[in-house]
Amino acid sequence: MEFFINLILVFFTFSFVGWCIEVTLKYRQFGRFINRGFLIGPWLPIYGAGAALITLTVAGLTPVEKGIGTTFAISLIVCGLIEYLASYFMEMRFHARWWDYSQKPMNLNGRVWIGNLILFGLGGVAIIHIVNPVLYGFFEQLSLFSKEIIAGCLSAIILADYSVSHFVLKLVKIGVESSEADNTEAISKDVHLLLSNRSIFYRRFADAYPDVIYRTEKVKARMEEIRLETEKFRIEAEKRIDELNQQYEKNKAEWDASIKAGREQLRENLEPTSFIKNNLIEKQNQLIELLYDESTATVPAKALMDEIEHERLRLEKRSW
Repeated sequence: MEFFINLILVFFTFSFVGWCIEVTLKYRQFGRFINRGFLIGPWLPIYGAGAALITLTVAGLTPVEKGIGTTFAISLIVCGLIEYLASYFMEMRFHARWWDYSQKPMNLNGRVWIGNLILFGLGGVAIIHIVNPVLYGFFEQLSLFSKEIIAGCLSAIILADYSVSHFVLKLVKIGVESSEADNTEAISKDVHLLLSNRSIFYRRFADAYPDVIYRTEKVKARMEEIRLETEKFRIEAEKRIDELNQQYEKNKAEWDASIKAGREQLRENLEPTSFIKNNLIEKQNQLIELLYDESTATVPAKALMDEIEHERLRLEKRSW
């Protein structure tokens, strides 16, 4: 029993610490105080839940493994899973994405990214091996009854806080669903205007998440339309490329034949006249040998054959 009471106190302690961290970071970014979180009070349950789950998981594995590397890995996985699921379910429930890491390197659907995961791992190591020993030393100085009273009061306060904050988030959801805008920037302006006309609790929420990305059916429909148009363009481009490839293959044989004929024509035009004459004489000699028969030739044919042989010998003797 005391173990779980201490775990609840760990949850509230680190919820407050997380709130302080977020407020400090936003003060450095915007130069003014911004009450971060979905709840009105000074706590961010996502930090408390991460610290409590890390403490619980490490405590369960302590009999087997309790090294710093194991703590780092457990913290990275547990906190990364919490952040991813919180982003997913909040978006599904209220049609808005409260943080987006799409522009960060090595992100997963824009919900978590490697930089935060490493910080989660280092933070978990600090919690288990540095902060928790001090914190549990303080808890030991309190009686179990005192810790039960503190845990009960804080639980009642945070439940009341959640009830009020839930109505604010419902108003945000209504504003998103009723907006006529078809992009998240315009919807954001509509929601901020809606919240600014309400009480301080509503205005606080508008200031807490100035960069919230709203998702409506219209925005999703537009994004789907853009995706379909892009896919259609890709398919048409691939089809056109296939047609060009087919046309190229079809004309390739004709182009090759034309190039070959051009090469032959060029070779014939550049061949020296002497080569052509010698080739012609060689062919004539071959024809004469095929047609001339010494045994059947007439006297005039024999005389002509002698003259041809005489002239051929004269030509072979010439060197110019």
